[in-house]
Amino acid sequence: MTRTKLTTSLDGYEVWFLTGSQHLYGPETLAQVAEQSQAIARLLDEASAVPVKIVWKPVLTDSAAIKRTVLEANAADGVIGLIAWMHTFSPAKMWISGLDALQKPLAHLHTQANVELPWSDIDFDFMNLNQAAHGDREFGYIQTRLGVPRKTIVGHASDPRVQGELGTWQRAAAGLAASRSLKLARFGDNMRYVAVTEGDKTEAELRLGVQVNTWGVNELAAAVAEAPEADVDALVAEYEELYEVAPELRRGGERHQSLRDGAAIELGLRSFLEEGGFGAFTTSFEDLGELKQLPGLAVQRLMAEGYGFGAEGDWKTAVLVRIANVMGAGLPGGASLMEDYTYDLTPGDEVILGAHMLEVSPSLTSAKPSLEVHPLGIGGKDDPVRLVFTADPGPAVVVAMSDLRDRFRLTANVVENVEPRGALPKLPVGRAVWKPAPDFATSAAAWLTAGAAHHTVMSTAVGIEVFRDFAEMAGLELLVIDDDTTTAEFGRQVRWNQAYYRLAQGL
Repeated sequence: MTRTKLTTSLDGYEVWFLTGSQHLYGPETLAQVAEQSQAIARLLDEASAVPVKIVWKPVLTDSAAIKRTVLEANAADGVIGLIAWMHTFSPAKMWISGLDALQKPLAHLHTQANVELPWSDIDFDFMNLNQAAHGDREFGYIQTRLGVPRKTIVGHASDPRVQGELGTWQRAAAGLAASRSLKLARFGDNMRYVAVTEGDKTEAELRLGVQVNTWGVNELAAAVAEAPEADVDALVAEYEELYEVAPELRRGGERHQSLRDGAAIELGLRSFLEEGGFGAFTTSFEDLGELKQLPGLAVQRLMAEGYGFGAEGDWKTAVLVRIANVMGAGLPGGASLMEDYTYDLTPGDEVILGAHMLEVSPSLTSAKPSLEVHPLGIGGKDDPVRLVFTADPGPAVVVAMSDLRDRFRLTANVVENVEPRGALPKLPVGRAVWKPAPDFATSAAAWLTAGAAHHTVMSTAVGIEVFRDFAEMAGLELLVIDDDTTTAEFGRQVRWNQAYYRLAQGL
């Protein structure tokens, strides 16, 4: 069977640069439009803040060419979005059929060729050539009239802010592209009696493109049992090189077999995922079949490589972890399953301690994790091996996905990871400690008001803006808790959104 190794790089993607004009101005002007639009596209493509290749397309001057270009973009798997700029005046009715057919994310770049005006040289030829100021307004109207979701970016292409906004939009588009081709394997069902890990898998495939299906955990156990001893030896050697391995787990140690069992689980899990072309998966401690221990180390390492994961059958969080990993590709930091566990409620200095039973990605730390084995207390299996560390201090965002029956809601909280207030010698798991914006009480009240899930993805690679762009592209509701949030305003937003999304669904 062909095995597909997971890719999390942005290298295979591209964004097409479309320029609108018309034949009214004559061939000489159109030649200038083409030259200047190529220069703008090249300037953006060479910017370090723009991670995805920009491909310039010939200037569009009629409806047939516009629709043909859009259909070509729709059919090209590597094209994750379009940038559109109306260099001159492109009558917007030319764009109706193309925009109506568009299935890829759109960024409307409102710019112009020059930064400063050459005041003493301006004549009407210059005005005819450089009229994006109202050409883009015509384009903005038709996008609004048709209800086209888009990102509007305003400013000269040389401006670092413009380049940064475009780069953020590209990352969101890459996340959506990854979601649309994502296959997710659920090993067992979600945890019994839990509400928030339920969800409409059919609707998820319609909205996000992700295929969510279930496999018996003993199919995974069979793959684990087939792991060659030589491969186990090699992987154990890799562990000993990369991590601070507890003495009892090293060769000759009394618990070394536990480490070998963990390595076999990683090899079996990886082979199962690669053979099925899966980019995300879930497990459940209530359904471990013939597995010797709950997968911990294997899950942590696979998440760090870009896989999505959700504990206790939580496939929605697994989807988010995969998307966040793709959106953050090439950036410092990472993405991981996270869960709010407990609080330090010191007045005025409250912090949240987040973790999970085992499965937090080491991509959240730049330190060398320790590899340890400890009792779990649930699951009824052997003591599992796991990586132990604390997430690096710095900015982060935690995001949850909830199924509200008529829509998926993303709830996001801007946070700051901080050092723990003390040592954690008896908490042998990956963990993070953070201060939520705008403050603990407002954050927690807003989160509860939103009905947001207790499982989240924590991203330390990308911030809130990329999730804003992603939600717009994917047609998902997004509620943001940040420095500007108040409980009263947030509650009103929840109520307004309830009415809006119900009405937007139609009868």
